[in-house]
Amino acid sequence: MSRDLLEKNKAVALRFKKSQGTKDMPAVEREVLAPNYDRARGGSFHLAANARDQGWTHPGMYLRSSLPDRVDVIEAVVAEGERVGLLFRINATHTGAYFGIEPTDRKLDVYECAFLRVVNGQMVEGWFMMDEAGKLQQLGAKLPPRADGKRIAPALPQGGEDPATMLERLAAQQTDSSEHRNKLAVLGALSAGPADDSSRTYGRVTRRLLQHLHERATRNGAGDQALRSAIPDLKTRVEVLLAEGEEVWARCNFEGTHTNALYGIAPTGKRVGFSGMLIARFAGVDWKERWEFGDELGLLLQIGEPDLLLEA
Repeated sequence: MSRDLLEKNKAVALRFKKSQGTKDMPAVEREVLAPNYDRARGGSFHLAANARDQGWTHPGMYLRSSLPDRVDVIEAVVAEGERVGLLFRINATHTGAYFGIEPTDRKLDVYECAFLRVVNGQMVEGWFMMDEAGKLQQLGAKLPPRADGKRIAPALPQGGEDPATMLERLAAQQTDSSEHRNKLAVLGALSAGPADDSSRTYGRVTRRLLQHLHERATRNGAGDQALRSAIPDLKTRVEVLLAEGEEVWARCNFEGTHTNALYGIAPTGKRVGFSGMLIARFAGVDWKERWEFGDELGLLLQIGEPDLLLEA
């Protein structure tokens, strides 16, 4: 795909994002969203599921009733083929009801990522993941109790390809581009599993897949009880792999059995699975940085500890 078309796809994604909450939003959406647009996953996925059928005040389109001063700060954009990846931070004040959480007037600064597919100048698919665990932490709020007392734990994520299989397939392609080389490096790392510590091979780890759980565990002396030791049969599947310039983005699913202590959480024996993403940044042939972002609230719901991060 030509560079011009990639830049046009980025422009479509950014126009959609920047119009949210403005008077131009309805007109922009009619223009950039395809009639068959599929919002495969929303950012507030678990909080919305917990609020379903509870009669709580809706937070509004793009949470604007809950967070009226919301500003999304774009941190990174990449594109390859029909795919566009966005990483942004949501800066806002919680002044309206938010999926059962009454206004706290607290300031928020949380990450969200988007993986979009653009065809013929229109978005046909959107997949979003917000740092919901971090959001609850910043609000100082527990997951609101449902009238039926249930906790809505997510199903194990489906889809994706084994990174070793993908590595073998891509390695057979005849290309010498830096993007291709960097993809192979990332797939090799994913075949070995999530990074549990900083590594010269995989660059400096600037954010971990389960960042908040790692921070809590480090405070409590359990920082070494990371994913690979807690879930020995952990499997990684790659759903989306994008490379542009010196960055590679991978959207993945992780699944396994919670056999050993995980960052201070006693083993449950449960089968768990969650989505996450990796951004790898290179300088020439050297891997300089590894930034990860995982669905911690989904994992905590599966093991029955959604409020764990709210301890004093």
